[in-house]
Amino acid sequence: MSQEVNQAVEGAGGPSAPPGADGAPPSVTAGEGPAESVFSGARRALTLGVVLSVSMVAFESLGVATVLPGIADDLHGLGAYGWGLSALMLANIVGTVVAGRAADRSGPARSMAAGMLVFAVGCAVAGAAVSWPLFLLGRALQGLGVGAVMSMAYTVIGLAYPEHLRARMFALLSSAWTVPSLIGPVIAGTLSDLTSWRGVFLLMLPLIAVAAALTLPGLRRLDGPSAAPAAAPAGPWWQSPLAASVLLTAGTALFLQALLLKNLALLIPLALAGPAVAVPALRRVTPDGTLGLRAGVGAGIGIRFLLCGVYFGSEAFLPLGLQELRGVNASLAGLGLSAGAITWVAGSAWQARRDGRAQGRTGSVTLGFAVLLAGLAVMAAAVLTEAVPPLVAVAGWALGGVGMGVAFNAATTDTLEQAPAARQGLVSGSLQLAQTLATALVSGIGGAAVAMAHQHGATTRAGLVFTFALTAALAVAGVLLSRRLRPAPAG
Repeated sequence: MSQEVNQAVEGAGGPSAPPGADGAPPSVTAGEGPAESVFSGARRALTLGVVLSVSMVAFESLGVATVLPGIADDLHGLGAYGWGLSALMLANIVGTVVAGRAADRSGPARSMAAGMLVFAVGCAVAGAAVSWPLFLLGRALQGLGVGAVMSMAYTVIGLAYPEHLRARMFALLSSAWTVPSLIGPVIAGTLSDLTSWRGVFLLMLPLIAVAAALTLPGLRRLDGPSAAPAAAPAGPWWQSPLAASVLLTAGTALFLQALLLKNLALLIPLALAGPAVAVPALRRVTPDGTLGLRAGVGAGIGIRFLLCGVYFGSEAFLPLGLQELRGVNASLAGLGLSAGAITWVAGSAWQARRDGRAQGRTGSVTLGFAVLLAGLAVMAAAVLTEAVPPLVAVAGWALGGVGMGVAFNAATTDTLEQAPAARQGLVSGSLQLAQTLATALVSGIGGAAVAMAHQHGATTRAGLVFTFALTAALAVAGVLLSRRLRPAPAG
């Protein structure tokens, strides 16, 4: 892959949209200045469409998680319940990689349109499913669409918005999760109680149609990448990005499934075989220097992995810990998730207001990791020990959300600014891929730790101690890695 991916973009910072006939980026009109808004003029519909696209993904994710137990019971899928979540997450990897590469070749419009179409088909299949395998097929199709939509949402910001508006757009994308996090589970539960769980999926179809109508016209007006895309590499089909993403998905799934086995004679070789398949594939679908955490883009992608591993890996076990260890009911346990989502938006908005010099963003990432680690420590103490009131965990995770918002916004903005316009799709897709992998791996490892604790006569507390210790270690690693977000100045 081109070494341009790993070099900082000189000048005012970051890639711009492709130049138009007059040499200026088409997303910036004459006379516009820093006072303009992401809702100004022709940009309004695109902004609304991108935000709605992310919101519909958030609503679907949170809504389905709420009603999934009822779906599994109705379709006789309780024995394979975990795949109701894993099918979407692992298919997400393939959608992310394919969409990112396609956007670099022909622009983001086709990839976004294809992602929305596949997502809609997946919702229809899942909503109409009469068996658990057919439901899982729908979830996999949804995952392909989600990967494409989320990847393109970040790509669009790099191509269609001037530099001084990008941080505001990243803050808006973070805020797109706020309302779904508060009302998504309520609406999904009400639909399921009053009608059927199928209503959750059918409700998505008009939302997808509106998002497409707002987003796609603006994307079609964007030119292709400012630099000519690299020629497709010669070689057999099994060396293509699509094949690599499938191998990455298969290797990750094999590793996570191996951790659930009781027989060590099977667990150990399969747990080793999974990474042996996944790591080479990961190398082929990410920019050069990613696995080595090279200063610049490579480190930025690594930072996204660590951030999401800490936040989502910890959050996945907050409701379980509060309910099983502290006796808190489900509605109160869910307050922690809502609190983290709201304060994530607050942290992201604060970072957007102070966004300026790139060197300042490195400090923001370090600060964000430190605040996230502090929030994790408070949350874990309230979950694991009787001496701390259980609802202190909600306050702890609210603190963690602030740190996540600050670091996520700063790291994403800085990483994409260092990516050339011709590689925006690749880098954006890699950031989303890092998020998906981190969430799958840390949540899977934590789930395996809880399962192993029960298998050996221990309690859920022992598994959660291991899980929170793991995510704390990832946060410390993030503090150390943040200094590599920008390469050292030459000379």
